Order: sequence, then C-alpha cells, then structure tokens
Amino acid sequence: MQTCPGSPWPGVIQRYRPFLPVGPQTPIVTLLEGNTPLIPARALGRRLGRGLQVYFKYEGLNPTGSFKDRGMTLAVSKAKESGADAVICASTGNTSASASAYAAQAGLRCVVLIPKGGIALGKLAQALIHGAQVLAVSGTFDEALELVRQITQAYPIALVNSINPHRLEGQKTAAFEVCDALGRHPDYHAIPVGNAGNITAYWRGYREYFKEGIIDGLPRMLGFQAAGAAPLVKGRPVARPETIATAIRIGNPASWEGAIEAKKASGGLIEAVTDKEILAAYQFLAGQEGIFVEPASAASVAGVMKLGKRGFFRKGSVIVCVLTGHGLKDPDRVIKTVRLPKTVKPKLGAILSEIGL
Repeated sequence: MQTCPGSPWPGVIQRYRPFLPVGPQTPIVTLLEGNTPLIPARALGRRLGRGLQVYFKYEGLNPTGSFKDRGMTLAVSKAKESGADAVICASTGNTSASASAYAAQAGLRCVVLIPKGGIALGKLAQALIHGAQVLAVSGTFDEALELVRQITQAYPIALVNSINPHRLEGQKTAAFEVCDALGRHPDYHAIPVGNAGNITAYWRGYREYFKEGIIDGLPRMLGFQAAGAAPLVKGRPVARPETIATAIRIGNPASWEGAIEAKKASGGLIEAVTDKEILAAYQFLAGQEGIFVEPASAASVAGVMKLGKRGFFRKGSVIVCVLTGHGLKDPDRVIKTVRLPKTVKPKLGAILSEIGL
C-alpha cells in the first residue's frame, strides 16, 4: 500500500501492523484513518481542578467522522482477503457511514439495516452517498443486528459490526495512539458505551502495550451509558432504549462481556448519564473547548464532570476522554439546541445595534 506524496501517516494497519492479524497477502483497504489528535482539555481541566490533566481523544477527525473507521479498515481488508464481494451491518449511524465508505474504496457491495427513525440524518446521508443499499427495519438496533447475524450465517456476505473480531482489533489502535502521544498510560480513560465494542477494544490495546513493556501501568476504564439506554448499568437488556444520543441507543450490547471485563479488571466503573447531562457537556465542548461532537460523544465528558463533582479523581491524575464522533453527524440536534440567526435590515446601524457597538 502506497500513501500519498507528503503524507507520512500510512493508516492504522500499516502503522501498527505487528499488533494486528494481517499477513503479506492481506489487501490493505484504507482511507488513512487514525492519527487523531489528543487535545488538552483546558476548560474542563479548570472546572475539575485538583491539578488534573485532561485530554480529548477526538475521533471525529477520522475520514468518515467517527472512531468506526479504525475497525472498518481491518474488517473490510479481511473481508476482501477472504473473497467476499459484499459486506453487511446493522447500524445506528456511524457504522453504516464507515462500512459504506470502506466498501466503496474496496469495490465491494454494502448493505445496511437501520432501525426506522433511529438514525441521525447526517449519518444516513453518508451511507447513501457512498452507494450502500440501506433498509429501514421497523424495530430496534438489536433486532436489526439479529437479522444481520442470520443473513451472514446463511449467505456468503461479510458481517462488519463490532461482533466481527477484526473490528475490535482495529479499534484497539486508538489506545496505542493515546500512549504514544502521552509517552505513558492515562490514569483514567473515559468513554461512551453503546454496543460496548470500543471500551473492550481500548482495554485490549492498553493491555497489549503493557504486555510489551511500552507502558508501565494500566488506566481505570470509565464507561458511560445514556440513562435511557443503560443495560450494563441495570444489569439487564433494555427492550426499548431511548436517548437523544442515537449512537449509543442500544439495549443489548454485543460486547457486553468485554465491557464488564474491562471495568472489573481495570478497577473502573460503568455508570449512566442523563440526556440533560449529555446535552450540557455537548454545549460545554462546543462553547468552552471549541470542539463540535455528536451528542453520544459528550457522554464521556458528562460522566467525567459527574465524577469530578464527587471528588472521584486522584489529585494530579491524567484523564483521557474519548470523543467518538463529529458534530456534523447529527446537525438536527444543533438546530434544536441553539438560537437560529436573527434577520436584520442590511443597514450598518442595524448591525451595530444588534452586536452592541
């Protein structure tokens, strides 16, 4: 695989090849995903106090605008290696955008099942423009995923949801990047939890770096679900999950066991945050940190704010919050959150009056 002239970053497969299940014959399907910034969270750090060093791992700057691209590059590469001519997924949005983009890059057909009315238009638009065949199921994400499982068990089409082990292998590279950027492991790692693949993958990545001696310790994993879609917190599936954070509106996570293992093994926790808390963090990120994310991304920040009020964090600790997707994924939420532009006359005096000059 050749990169563009002047582009030294080769994508996550080539960068972390020794840690990934690829061989000389694996066709690398990449959009040069990864290498997302670790941004100092200055406003959040001031709010939390206690000398805490807080960072945002902004995954919204991946090619299709979410962390899903890390796993999709590997899942689609392995699907192509296996001889598949099509991929399929169930999605609340980001997976469909990523799967359709990487399928287009690979020359594969892409089929997407979405829960009817349960996907942000920004994400649906991506899947459609990339040429995916999108079918809206009159049911939940969990029902759509079960249908995808049945189809891939009976027909030669590759499943690219996070139950595909290659997805998590690709997603773990974000933990490598965090450590590479910090020069150490964080003390706490905060992350939104929906289908639970990402918290599982990050924990795997940290453990592998620790095993290789690249880092000398492990973070405590802090997962946050929306209160209306919090099966891991309740300890049972949620039949009809509800939250404005569509990306984590999942009632029966596919990586349930992996998330619980990450929590227990790291001495961490998985808690719920309300939609009100998520929206407050969403607006804080945009207004105070200058970072525009989709609502689900703000769950990690909402959770850290909540724990900060309880004095949970050790003084001087390093905290990394994952921001999973870009704000343009859900433009409708912005319109419902902000004041729309006021119409004024095209007169200098009218403009000066409105802006207080």
